[in-house]
Amino acid sequence: MHLKHPTPLFSPPGRRTLGMAGMAVLLALAGCADMSGIDPHAQLRQPDSVGLPASTTAPSPSAVTSDWWHAWGDPQLDRLVKQALQDNPSLKIAQTRLARALAITDVADAALLPQVNGAFDATRQLYTRNGAIPAPLAGTIRESGTLQLSASWELDFFGKYRSALDAALGAAQAAEADAQAARVLLSANVVRSYTQLVRLQEQLGVAERTLAQRQETLVLVQDRVKAGLDTRLELHQSEGGLPEARQQIEALKEQMALTRNALGALVGAPQVAQDIPVPPLAALKPTSLPVEIPANLLGQRADIAAARWRVEAAGKDVVNAKTQFYPNVNLVAFAGFSSIGLGRLLESGSQQWGVGPALRLPIFEGGRLRAQLRTKTADLDAAVESYNASVLDAVRDVADQVASSQSITKQQTEQRQAQSAAEGAYAIAVQRYKAGLGNYLQVLTAESTVLAQRRQSVDLAARALDVQVGLARALGGGYSPASLPMSVAHAGE
Repeated sequence: MHLKHPTPLFSPPGRRTLGMAGMAVLLALAGCADMSGIDPHAQLRQPDSVGLPASTTAPSPSAVTSDWWHAWGDPQLDRLVKQALQDNPSLKIAQTRLARALAITDVADAALLPQVNGAFDATRQLYTRNGAIPAPLAGTIRESGTLQLSASWELDFFGKYRSALDAALGAAQAAEADAQAARVLLSANVVRSYTQLVRLQEQLGVAERTLAQRQETLVLVQDRVKAGLDTRLELHQSEGGLPEARQQIEALKEQMALTRNALGALVGAPQVAQDIPVPPLAALKPTSLPVEIPANLLGQRADIAAARWRVEAAGKDVVNAKTQFYPNVNLVAFAGFSSIGLGRLLESGSQQWGVGPALRLPIFEGGRLRAQLRTKTADLDAAVESYNASVLDAVRDVADQVASSQSITKQQTEQRQAQSAAEGAYAIAVQRYKAGLGNYLQVLTAESTVLAQRRQSVDLAARALDVQVGLARALGGGYSPASLPMSVAHAGE
């Protein structure tokens, strides 16, 4: 590498020749830096290896908006998600990590610029009589002072600080994507908890209707026993169904209380979740989402983006580790005043200054630099494999949600037919019992089938909503890469 440096105007020719020779020697030694045999081994998984077209890594519009829950048409849900995004501590932690990463980029950017420092030293000192200090200073107490500015600028010939800045920028981009991923996950969890609360409320309604139905049946059985049409066996069978129904109601109320607690923790305001009214399940109308894995999946998910930026940052760390094998070239200068006797500090005769290059080259460091390079190379391999795992998990996640969505639609169709048949069989069993053509055991059997179908109907409807939430999250939740602050985005340019 051929480097040109300005030479001092008043330097003797011999000193200029010696400086250039020294530079040549150092650069020749730099060419001997031994980095052989230390290379990364992990390879990034390409989109086509997981069944996606090769062009899908480029960001493209997402099928999900960043406020996808608004389409459900529930203002109360909108308020809960908004409050969670404002007050949830976990999301604030992710935001502080982003702020820290941005601050680190400023630190890395500062290393590329000249450094200027000012110093003032004042000392009262007894000079030894038996040392190297000559008379008249020897054996006297004098005051001395120094007032000067010093400057240094490490010329980044080999890209050491540039690669460090690029690594910091990559880490900042990863932190920004992590913050977005935390936002997507938090909003999905709020909607999921809200949906769970609605499901439990619907199940509670089924249980309460069951209790009322069994109370009506008990009155019927009691009348038939009084009329001598039934025995006490049927009466005990009818009475046994009431405690069971009440127990189910209490269990559902417990689950609702726990779900409200969980929702309050997500929102960051426990009392808010305790006071909200629960809407009917039919009131939630999510919009349809894609029922296939989108081609641009890898560009839609914040966790994929974060993993990819960590690979970029780890790659720049490897580059930085390699630059440690090469010389540091510093320009150093100072100017100021120095004197014995503070009264003379600012006199013209106390002026001092100096300027010159400083070069440092590692020659023997016991394998430390190679060990550092191996460490950074291993970090790069780990980042690549972490990215690969994120890609595989993302494809599986979307595939699972799509499969569940398709299956639940078919299950609901079959369940509605089964419930209709069970309701008809139950009505016939009650009519036959009232007419004395059937026994009460037939009524109980038919009733159990109806109750099971009613509960399954609620569960499937709630699962359909939950899968919609999961699919919205798996498709990225409307993620789009946010721009870093301009001061960071253009650092080092």
